[in-house]
Amino acid sequence: MTTPVTCYHCALPVPSGSQFTAVVLGHIREFCCPGCQAVAEAIVAGGLESYYQHRSEASANPQALPLQLSEELALYDRPEVQQPFVRHTDEQAETTLLMEGISCAACGWLIEKDLLRLPAVSEARLNLTNHRLHVRWNDRQLPLSEILRELRHIGYAAHPYQADRATEQLASENRRALRQLGVAGLLWFQAMMATMATWPEFNTDLSPQMHTILRWVALFLTTPIVFYSCAPFFKGAMRDLRTRHLTMDVSVSLAIGSAYIAGIWTAITGVGELYFDAVGMFALFLLAGRYLERRARERTSAATAQLVNLLPASCLRVSEDGQSERILLSELNVGDTVLVHPGATLPADGKILEGVTRIDESVLTGEYLPQPRGAGDAVTAGTLNVEGALTVEVLALGQDTRLSAIVRLLDRAQTEKPQLAEIADKAAQWFLLFSLIAALVIGLLWWQLDPTRAFWIVLAMLVATCPCALSLATPTALTAATGTLHKLGLLLTRGHVIEGLNQIDTVIFDKTGTLTEGRLALRAIHPLRELDSEQCLSLAAALENRSEHPIARAFGRAPQAAEDVLSTPGLGLEGRVGEQRLRIGQPAFVCELSHDVVPALPDEPGQWLLLGDTQWALAWLVLDDRLRADAPALVAACKARGWHTLLLSGDSSPMVASVANTLGIDEALGGMRPDDKLQVLQRLHAQGRKVLMLGDGVNDVPVLAAADISVAMGSATDLAKTSADAVLLSNRLEALVQAFSLARRTRRVIIENLLWAGLYNGLMLPFAALGWITPVWAAIGMSISSLTVVLNALRLIRLPDQAPTGPTAEARPQAA
Repeated sequence: MTTPVTCYHCALPVPSGSQFTAVVLGHIREFCCPGCQAVAEAIVAGGLESYYQHRSEASANPQALPLQLSEELALYDRPEVQQPFVRHTDEQAETTLLMEGISCAACGWLIEKDLLRLPAVSEARLNLTNHRLHVRWNDRQLPLSEILRELRHIGYAAHPYQADRATEQLASENRRALRQLGVAGLLWFQAMMATMATWPEFNTDLSPQMHTILRWVALFLTTPIVFYSCAPFFKGAMRDLRTRHLTMDVSVSLAIGSAYIAGIWTAITGVGELYFDAVGMFALFLLAGRYLERRARERTSAATAQLVNLLPASCLRVSEDGQSERILLSELNVGDTVLVHPGATLPADGKILEGVTRIDESVLTGEYLPQPRGAGDAVTAGTLNVEGALTVEVLALGQDTRLSAIVRLLDRAQTEKPQLAEIADKAAQWFLLFSLIAALVIGLLWWQLDPTRAFWIVLAMLVATCPCALSLATPTALTAATGTLHKLGLLLTRGHVIEGLNQIDTVIFDKTGTLTEGRLALRAIHPLRELDSEQCLSLAAALENRSEHPIARAFGRAPQAAEDVLSTPGLGLEGRVGEQRLRIGQPAFVCELSHDVVPALPDEPGQWLLLGDTQWALAWLVLDDRLRADAPALVAACKARGWHTLLLSGDSSPMVASVANTLGIDEALGGMRPDDKLQVLQRLHAQGRKVLMLGDGVNDVPVLAAADISVAMGSATDLAKTSADAVLLSNRLEALVQAFSLARRTRRVIIENLLWAGLYNGLMLPFAALGWITPVWAAIGMSISSLTVVLNALRLIRLPDQAPTGPTAEARPQAA
């Protein structure tokens, strides 16, 4: 079997007979399409072909980037449009653009070098971490639209970057939390050295003056930790006390505050032990845990903001005299009439006034085949017009659209999401209440027996029972397991996933893009005449060569395109290849050309197209959305654990039942809308089931948010990713099988950690109450307990046994 040639620019397969070539780095290179060829030629012409020597990954295919019309780019030159995101100083302007198509570090070099070649551009810096491009230029010499057009010319799409206010606020809080953690860590090491020097074990020849200096140095170093780093604990404790709600903030604040006050007393009087090192240690451990938790929550903050990416920046509004004018989406009103060309995204919910087309609604419904729509039919904002031009009356905008309704479903589902942390919080409240009451009672008893020891014994009890080990028992194990899963390509965004996997008894699968690859592929060719499959494929690809229909992508790019191509929406294409007139599409439409009878349709599932000429039908071509190679192993692993499996898909075709039968899924339902899927989930919850949801589209968002555990594919929409508890970055379903095994190991480790932490607190509390343990030894014991918990959790870093995997070659369709 010959190895297929890959495109030198984007690494996609080069169709057989392709003639798209260019000289790069002194050699003739082959390309998959004219877009990649044009980009490569532009890079070479700009003297930037060194880009291909330094890149570490293939570039994005320019035909996969969002289509932006020249009229839309020109809108960015209007002052009112630039006002939110362009800053002007004298003759200079600067802005931040969000880049698409970035694949490696060499992309940043290429973009910066190409823009700096323009005389008006004085600065161009790309942040590879967040794909934001900062540009400074003379806007009197060069309009912004020309910069955007230049970026498109070398294969990258750029959009104005405007940060969401909630995201900015959360990022600011994250920076403050990181500073508090850094201050606590840096000053704790210094305070610990100063404190340890005063201990009797180390204080062999320390003069009284130096002893006093070290006490004050430790106090000076600890004070910022208490009043700056630990401020969230004290604020939380005050809030909880006002609401009569005990949390760990109360216990932590009492321990830190008491140790700090005791340290001040010792620094002034020289009587007792310094506990400043314990203060810093408490702060560092607890702040680190909270920072990691905050970072996980940050991933869900921009879910609603991501919705805007589904809508176009502008649209064509039709005036009363029939003229069309491109306007910003914000200028559109209900009742306006818009013109939507083929390949454009619908800007609003509306009703078709004129035109016949097919609408790609896969982003909302999961239906992978475009659906026919005509005059009088309703259309939805965010969906793609595939074939014919449409005149649409706007019926709903903004919060009234179906897209916004899905977001409201998301919000409602998130409020109903089970919170396992609430159970742990209630248990912690009882533990804290018992510890505080015990400390108070024991303190009063010792005040009667020996007032000089009462304070130190109470402090020892507070330090010994500080829930540090208890609070680390679960997070450390989850953190170690999370890192292991990340190596496998499964990114966890919420901490309850691994623990929750042990409680799952039902799994809901989406079909398109989850169990299947999410794109149409040519599965087989059935020749009906003397032409073989390769010849039939060449003719079909020539007809589909310039079409933007999703079906056309399944045929690849032909070296030679057909001429006089005419598209009939909903039926197919007609064109001329050489002297031969051909049609491809619906059987009856194709056979009209030859006046022949429609041949018998093969008894196989899939999307069947007929290819024919003026004499007869030439071949059946079947398109299908192929199953992922590892989907059977995932379903088998679920059934081996006794889980009930369901397939819920927005696709209403027979493909749903076929996929379910092939994989052995217990129950399959097609034609499901987002609210239908949510109702099924709610019915399962009413039966007491714990549900795992695996999906990838916007239509899966409400169910992803409401499921006990939710996993989004790495190729999923941004909204789906931010609503899920985990993201399968690698798109390898077998990583989930390994996650099931790791979840069981993690549960064992968590139980071991909790038993150890409970044993430690159970023993240390009475020992401290009897005065057998000083606050110093209580702090050391707490540190040892915490270290034991952490070391036990680190056992989860080892990768689970993994079956060898490798890439599978995609064979070309063969003749039946």
